[in-house]
Amino acid sequence: MSIRTENIKYVYSEGTPFRTLALDDVNVTIEKGEFVGIIGHTGSGKSTLIQLFNGLEPPTEGKVEVDGTIVGEDKKKLKLIRQTVGLVFQYPEYQLFEETVAKDVAFGPLNLNLSQKEIDFRVKEALELVGFNYKKIKDASPFELSGGQKRRVAIAGVLAMKPDYLILDEPTAGLDPAGRNEIFHQIRKLHEESNFTVVLVSHSMEDIAKLVDRVIVLSKGKIHMQGCPKEIYSQAEELEKIGLGIPQIASIVRELKIRGFNIRQDILTIEEAKEEILKEVRRRNV
Repeated sequence: MSIRTENIKYVYSEGTPFRTLALDDVNVTIEKGEFVGIIGHTGSGKSTLIQLFNGLEPPTEGKVEVDGTIVGEDKKKLKLIRQTVGLVFQYPEYQLFEETVAKDVAFGPLNLNLSQKEIDFRVKEALELVGFNYKKIKDASPFELSGGQKRRVAIAGVLAMKPDYLILDEPTAGLDPAGRNEIFHQIRKLHEESNFTVVLVSHSMEDIAKLVDRVIVLSKGKIHMQGCPKEIYSQAEELEKIGLGIPQIASIVRELKIRGFNIRQDILTIEEAKEEILKEVRRRNV
């Protein structure tokens, strides 16, 4: 079971002077249970790609499959695919509109013609999945919550649709550090405890390095490279060529290597760096 793209191309404004090739021969597979990060410079095709995953946009060429079903081939199945692949856009809290948190989260399930009992169950479950106490939050106005809390309510609204895949486009954009940590803690928890397949689009190299199991790098509409975070971020010069950086700790390690420190180059966390630097200091003092 997976999301799979096969030789997809996507063209904006075809047949006009503004024609833009946003995606060019992209082949990607997202397996069930994975936590995948998608990174790339602005205009690399990240947001376009994830909109193809649940049929919001059809590819100009090629095909997208979700669990073996070709997206868009049967219009009757498109609604089910959009339930299967939950997509959270940037600033999803702008879509909050109901007078209470519970009513907002219930909006999607209400459109599925479910029983009231099932809707209530889904709302409670979704709010608890993103770390809320259901009884304390359900009657609150979503407009009186903090930025991070609003973002979590919006994510709960997607989770209430019971997706198998959760796609997040810059989920912490515009949040302060506390809000960012709050969101990423809940996303990681969702993946680990509920086995959600998560695809995270982010500009933050640090966040991608800490959270995901596999990184897909897009550049000018093409897959430039992919692999585990250690593999990707060890190729600093290659990333810099396409306008991307590396996590700060990886940059520090790189500088230490240049200055003669005999330490591993695939370090992505402060804890790893501390351990390696201490080993090197001890070696030098022997």
